[in-house]
Amino acid sequence: MARHEPAVESLGTARTPSVPVSHVWPPRVLVVGLSDVEVALAAVRAGADVVRRSYGRELERFAKSATDFATNVDLESERAILGVIAEARPEDTREGEESAAVEGASGRRWLVDPLCGTVNFAAATPLAAVNVALQEGDRVVVGASADPMADELFWTDGERAFARTAGRDEQMTPSATSGLVDVNCDGPLDRPFVGGNLVADPAFRAAFGPRVISSTLAVAWVAAGRRAGYVSDGFFRGNVHFSAGIAVCIAAGCVVSDLAGQPLHSGRGLIVAADAATHARLVEIARPHLDALE
Repeated sequence: MARHEPAVESLGTARTPSVPVSHVWPPRVLVVGLSDVEVALAAVRAGADVVRRSYGRELERFAKSATDFATNVDLESERAILGVIAEARPEDTREGEESAAVEGASGRRWLVDPLCGTVNFAAATPLAAVNVALQEGDRVVVGASADPMADELFWTDGERAFARTAGRDEQMTPSATSGLVDVNCDGPLDRPFVGGNLVADPAFRAAFGPRVISSTLAVAWVAAGRRAGYVSDGFFRGNVHFSAGIAVCIAAGCVVSDLAGQPLHSGRGLIVAADAATHARLVEIARPHLDALE
């Protein structure tokens, strides 16, 4: 696998000269003159730093529904990320999960998920991601997904995909060797959905090892070769949770489609697979569940 020297500092304490840090406290990255991918990396690192520092501490919760909530860390992470983007790209639109979109005039849109896996995080379970993506038209051109607790970063410049660990970038190669497929089981309470039905399907369990980590971190894991696939119901155009991870997977060479095997956004759902054979099998297994809902 090819190695690539990082353009900006890692999620840890090491830093490189290409991204100067101010001499005020708390220190912050100076973002003037950065490329789009460097802005994404600086922004996702700012959010991941907030999340990592707060892991295992007492949290304030803000209910969204009977089964969903945000925390003070979601809000703080989002403020940190949007602050970096606002300084570096003030003319771009900025859309965060927890706040109203700030419209810009450039036609470009930053999509921010400050903490994907909030319920895991609040339960001191280290399975969560911080996601930042830049969308131009219908295409995501830059994406970064950070695992704050593991101090890892998965990112793409739109052409290649890298995993950053200990300050070094390694180009990712998907692999189906694990046989593990993550399924998004967060869905509607008043009707069936594909994810919930799929995990109970004997054909699925005979072909793959089902996993449910309840975070889009698992999407990036397909690009990194840690999962053979990922399956979700729903719709994903301009999605703050999924855009970064999907972009990383496409750049890494994963097979990405809707649940019917058609181009993403053609219909409902998402299948990300490490290779064509895995993709074909997932489409085959998902088809009766998809047909039953249509």
